[in-house]
Amino acid sequence: MIVTNAHHPRPEQAMGFFAADDGEPMCMVNLLKFRDKAAYADGSEPELSGREAYARYAAGVHACLAVVGGKVRFSGAVTGLLLGEVEELWDMVAIAEYPSRKAMLAMVQSPEYQAITRHRDAGLEGQLNICTKAGAGA
Repeated sequence: MIVTNAHHPRPEQAMGFFAADDGEPMCMVNLLKFRDKAAYADGSEPELSGREAYARYAAGVHACLAVVGGKVRFSGAVTGLLLGEVEELWDMVAIAEYPSRKAMLAMVQSPEYQAITRHRDAGLEGQLNICTKAGAGA
């Protein structure tokens, strides 16, 4: 299995993802890897860690989620691995619930969300986003 963290989906990934909206609730599992030092595009705030920059994004994303009827279900630091192997662990896991993919698209296109993405980009080395069906039991 090849694992490649990224900052943003490729255009074709995003188009296919949002086009597959079935109108059903979904959860997005975010596996987050932080930069040691924040890397703002304008060079500002070099004293911040990646985790601190991302925390600024996380503080704002709660309100953006609420506007579209979503919420943060879980977030926590990764502390270890019980099963399997990866070359390097992620630093944090966050799970956000959305009423639909359409709601998620509305959020990521909103001016309020766009205003906070600079903190996300500055803080993250990369991430994986895994879409799951909300409420689907095992």
